[in-house]
Amino acid sequence: MSNQAASGIKYQFVKYLWNDEEADRLEGVDRLVYRSNKLGEDLTLTNTGGGNTSSKLIEKDPLTGELVEVLWLKGSGGDLRTAKRDGFASLYLDKVRSMKSIYQNSPDKGPKTPIEDAMYPMYSHCVFNLNPRACSIDTPLHTLVPFKHVDHLHPNSVIAIAASVNQEKLAKEIYGDDVVYVPWQRPGFDIGLKIEKLIGENPNAKGILLGHHGMSSWDNSDKTCYETALDIIDRAARYIEAHDKGDATFGGPKYQYLDDDTRRELQAEIIPFIRGQISEVRRAVGTVQDDWKMLRFVNSVDGPRLAELGTSCPDHFLRTKIKPLFVEWNPATGDIEKLKQAISDGLVQYRQDYAAYYERCKRPDSPAMRDANPTVILIPGLGMFAWGKNKSESRVTAEFYNCAIEVMRGAEAIDQYEAMDQQEAFDIEYWPLEEAKLKRMPPEKELDRQIHVIIGAGAGIGREAAHRLAKEGAHIVCVDVNEQAAKETADELIAEYGQGIGVAGSGISDCGPSIGLVCDMTDRASVAELFRKVMLAYGGLDAVVVTAGVFVPPDRTGNIDDKLWDRTFEINVKGAYIVAEEAAKIFKKQGLKGNIVLTTSANAVVAKKGSLAYDTSKAAANHLVRELAVEMAPLVRVNAVAPATVVKGSTMFPRDRVIASLTKYDIEFDEAEETSALTDKLSEFYAKRSLTQMPIEPSDQAEAIFLLLTDRLSKTTGHIIPVDGGLQDGFMR
Repeated sequence: MSNQAASGIKYQFVKYLWNDEEADRLEGVDRLVYRSNKLGEDLTLTNTGGGNTSSKLIEKDPLTGELVEVLWLKGSGGDLRTAKRDGFASLYLDKVRSMKSIYQNSPDKGPKTPIEDAMYPMYSHCVFNLNPRACSIDTPLHTLVPFKHVDHLHPNSVIAIAASVNQEKLAKEIYGDDVVYVPWQRPGFDIGLKIEKLIGENPNAKGILLGHHGMSSWDNSDKTCYETALDIIDRAARYIEAHDKGDATFGGPKYQYLDDDTRRELQAEIIPFIRGQISEVRRAVGTVQDDWKMLRFVNSVDGPRLAELGTSCPDHFLRTKIKPLFVEWNPATGDIEKLKQAISDGLVQYRQDYAAYYERCKRPDSPAMRDANPTVILIPGLGMFAWGKNKSESRVTAEFYNCAIEVMRGAEAIDQYEAMDQQEAFDIEYWPLEEAKLKRMPPEKELDRQIHVIIGAGAGIGREAAHRLAKEGAHIVCVDVNEQAAKETADELIAEYGQGIGVAGSGISDCGPSIGLVCDMTDRASVAELFRKVMLAYGGLDAVVVTAGVFVPPDRTGNIDDKLWDRTFEINVKGAYIVAEEAAKIFKKQGLKGNIVLTTSANAVVAKKGSLAYDTSKAAANHLVRELAVEMAPLVRVNAVAPATVVKGSTMFPRDRVIASLTKYDIEFDEAEETSALTDKLSEFYAKRSLTQMPIEPSDQAEAIFLLLTDRLSKTTGHIIPVDGGLQDGFMR
């Protein structure tokens, strides 16, 4: 795609993504969706979930059949890049504009007055066609700008100007009369009216720069509105780059870079410790960022000073809090114990600072103080560790602080960076309208905020468990000796639950709520590498499920080769032990309660001909559960499920074993029958031998695994739950 508009305007630092052929096939709201998506695709223009776009369109009133003017506006909490038609609110424009008189006739009006917040619920009386999408707090801006199309964005380059000490002077120098300037003011009707007045006084203005906030463009042509936004942003970026300080950025380097391998090892070592320290209220999921821009900042002379000042744009600190925790540590020492101490001390001070900030700035009607732990932690040599309630939120948090750093870089290049006034920041962070937005979020699921590793997730019980646990909100690391199978299960989960909206994260940390990894659980180095990757991807661990196992049938004489015997015990017993022991190291670093669930078998207590190696290995696995429960208490609960005759979907029952079993039990079958038909016959036979006379399927085991991992059985450890339909011979004794 050319970086040049049809008008001939050339852009250096933004992407021109508008395509007439695509756009001209669309009309009405669909063109607004198209324009929004194109703006959102270029991450230099705005951030995930930030900004809003609008179009004033003629629609047929569903009640009267008359043509009316409707304001279509990206709804609250939506994302421009991924927005679809249902992400836009719709309001009768004349009704919203009539609200102006309500505001103007209020005896007490102005920024942060009660009438400002009282206006927001009134939008529900203006909804067109019963649209349930909640309106943006920027609705007055879009309503009162006297043009058909408005784009409101939060680009780093413009915010760098808006966060400079001499922001008004810089705005005039860069834009002349093309862009008008408004100092910071919280979104609402008052600033909407001020912008309306400024446009009347400056009829040639194409947009506005909002102090500490962002910019808006407007036009009666949607394409021109789009191009104007690009022009405003590109002009700011060109000005900044012309003044870039190069190697002297952020005062130059204070610390040297670590090599990649050393940095990743230290990250994997420290991140579970951090997670444990910040999860005193609620658990969090992490994202690691260590690209060169991030490392340039955390290794710099001015990094600590700028981080302490705090962020400047309200869209940033709603995610990143008023400031990050910058840990003072010299990476050249590699001293992990000193780093842990510095983190612990820093967190104590951070919580005290945050509580003092809350007490200093709170209003009589402020919501209660939220979790006082930081969502962003910066460490020289290592980079950024961002946190959120799930992977998507932690990636958005990381993305926003990436933006905050770029804002600081730009402001320091052209002037001096200025953070937002703390009282103003607080009044956004604890704004009742923002609190209402949080309350509109769906309630958290039972396994939200948790990271579960499932070994054997490529098929059968493991695959079913992955789906069951993901349904309840868990982040799932799908692990299998067959890497492709593991990735297929992870892809199924992503397809069902989505990738999430954040766009940050370095290396494996640039992932969604599920990933597929390969591991040989009989090889300790392979298992250790698996957990290292899990730490870098998600920042911690809450549960490990082992469903992988092997059944080796005897030969025709009834014997099992020594090597196959060893292999059976290696996978079914030793492998589970290695996994549990390596997981325990992570649980100990976190200091958070953890769970391990192994998969044994009813065969562990039922002596059967033809499965000697398997049955004895599962008997050993049963006792391994008890021993591990004793060893790991009280921090980790260790339990197991004991299936029996799970035929459907099981890798332990390939076609040849199914046929052998049918033959063994004198069950009639035809060699020409499909494998699924043969499996059904065997499954039904096994069902008839149980007390419930119901076939046992992988989903039944997955349900038991789910229960063991929840707080519903929080006082159960060292226990093996049979899921076998009721086998009398298998009753535990």
